[in-house]
Amino acid sequence: MMHMTSRREFLQATSLAAALSAAGRAAHLKTLGVQLYTVRGVLPQKPQETLNAIRAIGYREVEATYALLEGMWPALKSSGLKPVSIHLDSKSVTQGNPDDLSRIFDQLKRRGFKYAVFPYLPEPERGGIDVIKALAEKLNRAGKKCRAAGMTFCYHNHAFEFATENGATLFQVMLDNTDKKLVAFELDLFWVSVAGLDPAEFITQLSGRVPLLHLKDKAEGTAVMYKEAVPPTTFKEVGSGVMDWPKVLRAAAAAKVAHYIVEQDQTPGDPVDSLRQSFAYLSKLRY
Repeated sequence: MMHMTSRREFLQATSLAAALSAAGRAAHLKTLGVQLYTVRGVLPQKPQETLNAIRAIGYREVEATYALLEGMWPALKSSGLKPVSIHLDSKSVTQGNPDDLSRIFDQLKRRGFKYAVFPYLPEPERGGIDVIKALAEKLNRAGKKCRAAGMTFCYHNHAFEFATENGATLFQVMLDNTDKKLVAFELDLFWVSVAGLDPAEFITQLSGRVPLLHLKDKAEGTAVMYKEAVPPTTFKEVGSGVMDWPKVLRAAAAAKVAHYIVEQDQTPGDPVDSLRQSFAYLSKLRY
């Protein structure tokens, strides 16, 4: 006797097929990078060993820091890791000679870097809306020189930019006063979250202007604040905290993020071990 499929069975079967099809299409990160600030405590003493260990984990790209570049450059070249971005000395942008900045960008371009990042505005240089507007002018000038060298200039956030003044965040003031053709953003999702914002939603708001992301996780129960005075234990390996990474990575893909960079400002032990844990999570994650 022929079995007639009931409507319920049909709907269950098609729902399962759709779910399996969606799972088969689930994306995953193909390439991950490391911000070498994570290994600043061991890199100067053991540059080749440290970089080779990062490559062996499975990372393929690095974001360097300008202060450590010369000392580890030969080791980086022989490690097989690709230099993608670099954190500048902030004073070269805010206080330096413009001609020196042009030479820095030209040098970085020759070494294969694609992005130059303004990393941090020191606390003594911070202030309200007028200070941020003046900073935005300097970022635009640096961005113009960076573009002339064939690179992209980015601003890396912390938490202080999300404090409000006259009804607007300082970040919004910066956004409104920087030329989107000259200044892009490297969003540090940890600090976005510390400031009480939803990282995925914030990525979506900046869609098309965020080529770089910093991936790091946050401990449960972290208080909302607009400063960097978090306990060292607040920093967690990716996948070990409270961040919703599938949601974040879906938003990042839609926003055309180009490079995903793992960073952990503080680690409980060997920083390479922490990088290994983050990679193990991210390399298996389907979103």
